[in-house]
Amino acid sequence: MLRHLHVKNFALIDDAAVEFGPGLNVLTGETGAGKSILIDALGAALGQRAGSEVIRRGAENAYVELVFSAEDVSPEKLAELEAEPEDGMFIVSRRIWPGRNTFRINDETVTAGRVRALTECLLDIHGQHEHQSLLKVSKQLEILDAFAGPEAESLKSRCAEAYHAWKKAEEKLSSFTLSEEERIRRLDFLEYEISEIEGASVKPGEKDRLSDEFKRLSHGEKIERAVGTALTELSETASEAVGRAARQLSSVLSYDGALQPLAEELASVDDLMRSFSMDAEAYLRENSCDAAYLAEVGNRLDEIHRLENKYGDLSNRGEEILAKRAAERQELISYEELRTEALKARETAFNALTEACSALRSLRINTVPLLEEAVVRALNELNFLSVVFTIALSETAEPSVNGADRAEYLISLNPGSDPAPLAKVASGGELSRIMLAIKTILADRDEIPSVIFDEIDSGISGRTAQMVGRKLKEISRYRQVLLITHLPQIAALADEHFGIEKQTDGVTTHTLVRRLNEEESVRELARLLGGDRISESVLETAKEMKNAAK
Repeated sequence: MLRHLHVKNFALIDDAAVEFGPGLNVLTGETGAGKSILIDALGAALGQRAGSEVIRRGAENAYVELVFSAEDVSPEKLAELEAEPEDGMFIVSRRIWPGRNTFRINDETVTAGRVRALTECLLDIHGQHEHQSLLKVSKQLEILDAFAGPEAESLKSRCAEAYHAWKKAEEKLSSFTLSEEERIRRLDFLEYEISEIEGASVKPGEKDRLSDEFKRLSHGEKIERAVGTALTELSETASEAVGRAARQLSSVLSYDGALQPLAEELASVDDLMRSFSMDAEAYLRENSCDAAYLAEVGNRLDEIHRLENKYGDLSNRGEEILAKRAAERQELISYEELRTEALKARETAFNALTEACSALRSLRINTVPLLEEAVVRALNELNFLSVVFTIALSETAEPSVNGADRAEYLISLNPGSDPAPLAKVASGGELSRIMLAIKTILADRDEIPSVIFDEIDSGISGRTAQMVGRKLKEISRYRQVLLITHLPQIAALADEHFGIEKQTDGVTTHTLVRRLNEEESVRELARLLGGDRISESVLETAKEMKNAAK
């Protein structure tokens, strides 16, 4: 669950820290006090869009930090996400600079996508307009499957796997498009290419070796002149000079032993000069410029370049290039057999998909009346007294990863009227309560440990407000609930009550968030009941609401 929220320099919030508890956490405050800003800050930390405009005026950056306990999240889900809590906690933070953002999970810098992937299994935000998603047919099917539970998830996984296998088989079959004439023409062309590649017999590394050889041969005369000149420069006269110097030193060695190293160095120089002369003469004999050989090397290089312009790097990838063409040739030879196999594979894959979709459809058909009954019961408890709710389940033209079904919710809110699609019947406030009813039904099945409701009670009052409060309290038995509300009937039910207020000194404006004690919570309920002028009778009413809630 969400344990801690810290917001700094975000819009009107200078520095606010909130410690949330289990159960129902309620946030109340005047209109414009900054309740939505707090939700925006929380959403920003979860990876939602937030630009530099949220940075508080005069500040360099904005910062939001969330601390989650991981005790209510399945280890399997965390392992799937490769997420490792630290001391049982996840600390998720975002720092917003002009033009850039930094996301962190437990001090590790991560992407926004990774933050979203993790926090989606930790927190569910039900915003002011999220109930509009109920109008989407895909969402309605998703809710039906969620109500069906783990069996639906297992069958959907089976459907998805079968669907991808079918699409892969379809793609394979679509590659068999050649006519007999085209097949024969392509086969003949491949035979020619394979024959040409095999006939060239390009050896690994041959091009590089011949390029070095061609470079040497084409500069043969220059090489011969350079080696010959080096031999001439190192003439016998130089050798004789080294010999005379050696003899001079030898004549005085007996007088000073320290001259021995110098004499040895001269002897070494004499040996090196003789060795160099012999090696250079041998090189000139063995590497004389041969015009015929030069032409032969050049022709071979030209042939390799010509082939590589057609086929690629034969000198380094010759076997791979030849094997690819040989495989295509074999496929063309066995073309009809392979096409028949592909047809059978597609048929087998489609049959497996059909079976998976059929099993999922059976589960959905059996689940429909159960969900219908549960929704009607929940809506009755939310003051929909004459509601009729049905689910029209139909088969789609083509299967998908989610099976081959389409679910549409139909509702009638007035006696005598026929059920019609939600979009044609329900208002925004009614949709909000319908979504709340569904969230209540799914509360004990949902694995996400925390949920936020942002003014889900908009447009209701009186007895309906009391019923909505009871539903929210019911959800909080299974999951942590964070709720922004303006209704005292709902705020009275809070396990933890937080007040949000805006303060100004005439120059700057700040939004403050603080936990309310029992007395402060009663005064806040009285404010919600009677406005700024709080009389004793209003205070008594607030106390009675608080006691009744307990």
